[in-house]
Amino acid sequence: MKYGGNTSCIEVNCGNRLIIFDAGTGIRPLGSILSKQDPREIYLFLTHTHWDHINGFPFFTPAYNPAFSMHIKAGHLHDKGGILQILSTQMDNPMFPVPLEAMQAKITYEDFVAGETMDIGDGIVIRTAALNHPNDATGYRVDYQGHSVAYITDTEHVPGEPDQNILGLIEGCDVVIYDSTYTEEEFPAKVGWGHSTWNEGLKLCRMANVKQLAIFHHEPDHHDDFMDELAATAEAEWSGCFVTREGMELDLSDID
Repeated sequence: MKYGGNTSCIEVNCGNRLIIFDAGTGIRPLGSILSKQDPREIYLFLTHTHWDHINGFPFFTPAYNPAFSMHIKAGHLHDKGGILQILSTQMDNPMFPVPLEAMQAKITYEDFVAGETMDIGDGIVIRTAALNHPNDATGYRVDYQGHSVAYITDTEHVPGEPDQNILGLIEGCDVVIYDSTYTEEEFPAKVGWGHSTWNEGLKLCRMANVKQLAIFHHEPDHHDDFMDELAATAEAEWSGCFVTREGMELDLSDID
């Protein structure tokens, strides 16, 4: 309970602009908060569409409100039917009782190719890169007013071979949110599952002159005491490491 039980969803605010990465179950409580605020334009970028990253989408209440507008983007489905088809299928019988068409927000669906760079206005630039994950995935970097954050999950490293796609994406970032599902001891038995370790994230961040590493995408069987120990070990290795918790907020303008 200390580190959180919802699946992946990250909110990034750039001035008055709202960006969301992934639509795991964490997007449901986010939607409840947004529904109590003035309607906003929302950008939703998906790393991939495995269920733990989209299963909160049908419960995102702003999507049912015609006062909201949404841009939903994915970089791994341009040759696989597209993001609209995947989200529609998830909400089709017998998977869900309410169809995608019930969402009355002004929604656009866009497929791009991982590796593209997007300018979404107001000085916000989104860079992307392909990640090593079953069925493909996309990593993201947001640059805004001299600060940057990268979201790198789900990805599997090859021991001894730093991922050049990731290194190019995260160079000089203030914060990198990195897939740290397994420990080094657990990783060999999980090769092919598409996840990495905080140790690999630390290596990449040091190589790329990153200021802070956010340890993310925790293995569900790692209980709070285990995560406390992991956090202490990682921080002892590098003071720039910290373990993410549900509800955690970071202000990049505070990072030197």
